Amino acid sequence: MARFFPLEVADIRRETRDAVVVTLAPRAEDRAAFDFTQGQYLTFRRDFEGEELRRSYSICAGKDEGILKVGIKRVDGGAFSTWANEELKPGDVVEAMPPMGAFHVPLKPEEKRHYLGFAGGSGITPVLSLIKTTLAREPGSRFTLVYGNRSVSSIMFREELEDIKNTHLGRFNVVHVLESEAQEVELFSGRIDAEKCARLFKGWINIAAIDMAFICGPEPMMLAIAAALREHGLRDDQIKFELFASAPRRGKHVVRTAADTGKAATCTATITLDGTTRVIEMAKTGQTILEAALGASLDAPYACKAGVCSTCRAMVVEGEVEMATNHALEDYEVRQGYVLSCQCYPLSDRVVVTYDQ
Repeated sequence: MARFFPLEVADIRRETRDAVVVTLAPRAEDRAAFDFTQGQYLTFRRDFEGEELRRSYSICAGKDEGILKVGIKRVDGGAFSTWANEELKPGDVVEAMPPMGAFHVPLKPEEKRHYLGFAGGSGITPVLSLIKTTLAREPGSRFTLVYGNRSVSSIMFREELEDIKNTHLGRFNVVHVLESEAQEVELFSGRIDAEKCARLFKGWINIAAIDMAFICGPEPMMLAIAAALREHGLRDDQIKFELFASAPRRGKHVVRTAADTGKAATCTATITLDGTTRVIEMAKTGQTILEAALGASLDAPYACKAGVCSTCRAMVVEGEVEMATNHALEDYEVRQGYVLSCQCYPLSDRVVVTYDQ
């Protein structure tokens, strides 16, 4: 069940001209449900003129801060982000699902690792949570951040990042790359692309010493950075992505779990959620597995419906399906049979899908 819980707005702070940081307080009986892992996000819902909108925003608090905070940057034409920036106030109550997301790695106090983070704009929110939690829970580890923005005035958490740097001398380093403002070091001006990464890796960042890299921002930036990291020696399992906005479609991913090659125009879909199973007939085109589940009165989880957030992740137990877009699942998850049901269309005459695994 896609259960939402009430969260009271305890505080709202203007971070930049077009971004706010919202502190949220769950009810006492719901606190355990919101015990997040660094790098995770919350999915909110709200009705706008009779239409329910769901949006996901990353938690920017550290695991040990004892508070729940998200950063919300206003998007042009974005109903939810505009409302949050202009109308939301302390004392208001919002509805959110418990924390989700896999943009993190297990931390161990005895480890002495060097992490590298790349963030673009509001992509800093989950990375900030990673930085604060990692430095607190792995006292022998270091974290280097490359943070891209248009200008100094648009840098979210600028003062907080400086405070972290001063608190953890020698363990945290931040490189600000500004697109529209010149800096003393020419390398730190412009966009973060493959060429800039190569120059950074040559003189500023020792890639050979990096254990894990995290990237959050627009897809073109993330793909360029990931390619540069691979070219300089990092493996795929050392690179974690978090896309904070939808982007043009990537190549299609097909999950095949049974040799079923029927050509009928419809499909028999068996969908399980919270122990409840519905068997329905659905068209092979024009309707996703998620839409079929919702149409069968199953309260399936979802947020972005763009293949970005992974809230709607399900497992294909039997049958053949195709994902039109995948910005959220790792390759190993796809191999195991997981799909983004909001982007998933049946290819075989029968599919069996579960949200319970």
